[in-house]
Amino acid sequence: MEENDYSTGNPPTSEPLNPAPQDVLPEARLADLPEKLRQGAALAGWSELLPVQAKAIPYLFSQRDMMIQSRTGSGKTGAYLLPMLELVNPLQNAAQVLILVPTRELALQVATEAELLGQTTGVRSIAVYGGVGYRAQLDAFKNGAQIVIGTPGRILDHLLRRSLSLRDLKYLIFDEADRMLSMGFYPDMRRVQSYLPDRPISTYMFSATFPPQVMRLTSQFLRDPGFINLSSDHIQVTETEHVYYNVPRMDKDRSLVRIIEVENPLSAIIFCNTKVRVEYVTTVLRRFGYDVDMLTSDLSQAAREAVLTRIRQGALRFLVATDVAARGIDLPELSHVIQYEPPEDPEAYIHRSGRTGRAGGSGTAITLVNVLERAELMRIAKRYSFTIEERPLPTDETVQQVVTERVITLLESRLRARDNLQAERMQRFIPLASSLAGNDEDGLLAMLLDDFYQETFYGPVVPPPSEDKPERRHDFRRSEARSGDESERRGGQSGHRGGGHKRRPR
Repeated sequence: MEENDYSTGNPPTSEPLNPAPQDVLPEARLADLPEKLRQGAALAGWSELLPVQAKAIPYLFSQRDMMIQSRTGSGKTGAYLLPMLELVNPLQNAAQVLILVPTRELALQVATEAELLGQTTGVRSIAVYGGVGYRAQLDAFKNGAQIVIGTPGRILDHLLRRSLSLRDLKYLIFDEADRMLSMGFYPDMRRVQSYLPDRPISTYMFSATFPPQVMRLTSQFLRDPGFINLSSDHIQVTETEHVYYNVPRMDKDRSLVRIIEVENPLSAIIFCNTKVRVEYVTTVLRRFGYDVDMLTSDLSQAAREAVLTRIRQGALRFLVATDVAARGIDLPELSHVIQYEPPEDPEAYIHRSGRTGRAGGSGTAITLVNVLERAELMRIAKRYSFTIEERPLPTDETVQQVVTERVITLLESRLRARDNLQAERMQRFIPLASSLAGNDEDGLLAMLLDDFYQETFYGPVVPPPSEDKPERRHDFRRSEARSGDESERRGGQSGHRGGGHKRRPR
């Protein structure tokens, strides 16, 4: 992997943001909404607004850029759809709202809800995603769909084909921003941004968590955003989220791999209680292809310095360590702390989890427990008065789905970067690919996909500071015409904030 490859979806560093909006707006009520929206809510079976809707809707109507922390299933879709259905002009046959989502399933879900809530508004919407034909999507654009909901990759395909225009766009929404980054959509998001019109765009970002990589993303897409945290009465960014997984006692290593695959931490310290366990976990993760090293108290000084150098350079993604060895060591912008087992000393849990969620950002502290360890973890949570959430252990099927979506995203991005000669060259392999896809008993195609995924997605990403300054929009257009390969190497960084993306005065 090249040093400036952004294929893992990790954006470059940016300045910290001011988390507090200037004015706190009163919550909305269903009775406060326009009649046509109340009718849509009634058709959807809503008797009142959910908390995320009540808090977020006033800010979306105020058209101020916002980041809104909201978990999946909390009602966030309605929180942004209701204002959008009122704010767009149904008589203007053009895309006025772009909603970017990480998966085709979510795109369909949002589009279905938009149709349901918008039955009385005359607003048209369309779900746009890969893996299906273009005809229905092209017809929807020609018919003037005002709300476009799609995955960044397929949206970018249409922009490159010029079948979709964003010149009339007024609102941009990122749904599940953390998941979009974890799936590797960052380059596509930046390239989509280069097609935004050169005028004010109101932008809203919804995310279940706000780890450092999501915080960095805001400076590239939003201006002076306010923050809403649905877990408290104050508007702020969450700090540390405490999570545990109940795992089989004899299957912790495989469970850890599945959790890492789904969570996709930007960087993490994995704590174990003994040196033997540290060595074992490190070996398992290395064999699986992760960028990982270990720290134990019996490492030679030279080996310890080598690990610390990688940490200081931001070139190490995962560190497995004991509490003693990790004392005084910090990974830069640590997004996760993973406890392979609860600490023997309850106070050590606070020290471990406190290594993430610093400097106004947020992080996640994950603990793997069996039945006996769960009881001890609950006592620690009660003793130190923090809430800890249980998450279901990812199944092999869940991991397979997540990996499949990431591979499709990465392959589509690479395909878009090919020039005509490269596209012509690959035609000779289409019959072979079709043959392997129909009968891959030897696992040849699976091997190629596995190698591609390991090489493209797992490597560490250390973007140089210069990459934090995207090029101007007209340079993007010219460089793209010269070479798709250059765009791929630069990770889709071309284009500045929406071709200028000027904002209204605050």
